[in-house]
Amino acid sequence: MGQKIGIDTPILIYVLEKNPQYIERAREFMRRVQSGEYHAIFSGIGLIEILTGPKKQGQYELAARYREIITHFPNLTIRGINENIIDIASDVRAKYGIATPDAIHLATAIDSGATKFITNDTGLRKIKEIAVELL
Repeated sequence: MGQKIGIDTPILIYVLEKNPQYIERAREFMRRVQSGEYHAIFSGIGLIEILTGPKKQGQYELAARYREIITHFPNLTIRGINENIIDIASDVRAKYGIATPDAIHLATAIDSGATKFITNDTGLRKIKEIAVELL
């Protein structure tokens, strides 16, 4: 198994929605996950974030397809919230003033033993508890 790396929701959204600005970098990152170079850790809250857009538009089949892709993606683990993640998230949120979903994503990565967290949110670079890298 490869290096454990936490990933933020936009990374998957860029691939699923073929974002023209970030698709190539996001695809390359996900190829590395698929090959086993990285083992990606993803919070279950991210799945909520991804499925909400298509469901808002009444595209339930698209939401189901996204769920299928994500839940069966090689070397990608989706983790739910546990007591330790709650403690870490509240610590990070209190210390840095970041949004609850971001704190949960980061806490999930930290709790899972990830060495870094990949995002495109420049505001998260201030986090010191885990190395934060921009896509």
